[in-house]
Amino acid sequence: MRFLRRSLTGLFLVALTLGLLGLAATTVVEAVQARLAGPGRPPAGRERVFTVNVVFPEAQALAPVLVTYGEVRSRRTLDLRAPTAGRVVELAAAMEDGAAVREGELLLRIDPADARAARDLAQADLARAEADRRDATRTLALARDELDAAGAQARLRVQARDRQQSLAARGAGSAAAVETAELALAQAEGAVLARRQSLAQAEARIEQSEALLARQRITLAEAERRLAATEVFAGFDGTLADVTAVRGGIVTANERLARLIDPAALEVAFRLSTSQYARLLDATGALIPAEVEVALDVLGLAIVARGRLTRVSGTVGEGQTGRLVYAAIDAAPGFRPGDFVAVRVTEPVLEAVALLPAQAVDATGEVLVVEADDRLAARAVTLLRHQGDGVIVAAAGIAGATVVAERTPALGPGVRVRRAGPAADPAVSAATATAAPAAAAAEGMIALDPERRARLMGFVEASARLPAEVRERLLAQLREERVPAQVVARIEAQMGS
Repeated sequence: MRFLRRSLTGLFLVALTLGLLGLAATTVVEAVQARLAGPGRPPAGRERVFTVNVVFPEAQALAPVLVTYGEVRSRRTLDLRAPTAGRVVELAAAMEDGAAVREGELLLRIDPADARAARDLAQADLARAEADRRDATRTLALARDELDAAGAQARLRVQARDRQQSLAARGAGSAAAVETAELALAQAEGAVLARRQSLAQAEARIEQSEALLARQRITLAEAERRLAATEVFAGFDGTLADVTAVRGGIVTANERLARLIDPAALEVAFRLSTSQYARLLDATGALIPAEVEVALDVLGLAIVARGRLTRVSGTVGEGQTGRLVYAAIDAAPGFRPGDFVAVRVTEPVLEAVALLPAQAVDATGEVLVVEADDRLAARAVTLLRHQGDGVIVAAAGIAGATVVAERTPALGPGVRVRRAGPAADPAVSAATATAAPAAAAAEGMIALDPERRARLMGFVEASARLPAEVRERLLAQLREERVPAQVVARIEAQMGS
């Protein structure tokens, strides 16, 4: 058995060796035959042609739109502070965050007991000062009467002395009588002097009483002012925010109780780079009143307001770059201070420019142009603005040319291409470029069946978060025969459909 097994193994190895030798011989023969036959003629190849989308830019005037983001602020904000310290004894029902108040409305009252007592004491002191003034007036009148009486008596004493002197000169009188008359006259003149001194004192008392009366009036006015300061009123029509006052709470002088914001005087503040800001200046370096569109996304529905640029911040700010620009909003229903909004600023019109797809221009500022032989050639363009998915370039050099709309790594100068799509016709391309906004709007309009329309309108009417103006605008759009598809999509997304 061992001999038979070894014999079979040897036969198998011999057969395998003969097979491999035969395969090798066949390979060698085929190689020799191929070598003897010589090199063959390669098959003729065809040039590859790429299909590209093209556009036909034309020189036109375009107004670029600068897109940025900013924050809504109020141009009129008032901090309501406690004019005096004390306990809050009365609080208006509208004294809460988000409440609307009217100008002159009483918001809170601080305990007026001390201020009222000070006012009453000042009134009493004023009454006493007025009484002193009347008493001084009467004393002055009496002093004047006494001075007149003393003067009349002095004149009588003068007459008596003159008469005694006349009698003495005729020998009918005596020297003693003359001396007595002169002594009486001297006493009368002393009385006149005393009455003059009393009159001067009365006049001085009048002046003192008038000064005291003026001082008491000032004290009373200050007391009344302090009493009035216990009440806080709304300075203008607005909305309250950051309310901290509570009834029964103790407040200190100058403590902030709330903020009053005017929702009708809103503006948006946004930061621009230095180059963007330079494009919004006139020849004198002043900021132009460019139109601004402000958009706020509420429940997926855009609230849009318009305005104009008004001013620029006076300083750049530490660690900041560019410029902080402000734009006043004309009418802003639904906006609130602090809203983060998208801002679109319309720049001055650019002449002799063309709008190209952003993918048509490479990083070196070149576009590919289809020549008459359907081959590509590179042309340099001047990039002026980025505009959404497109770019605005100078029309010089490419106006009327056939430009490749989308560049790929396989495309380059000298490559042969085939134009595709409606844009292959220049007339169609020009018409499409001219009516692009209208076409986009038409494509976004859809018709609604009655059930779907009613469901959408019901959701909008029941949405309490939407401002009244936005709700009415949406309902008006939904009542139309054709409704913007974007609006329908946003409402249905909020409905969870």
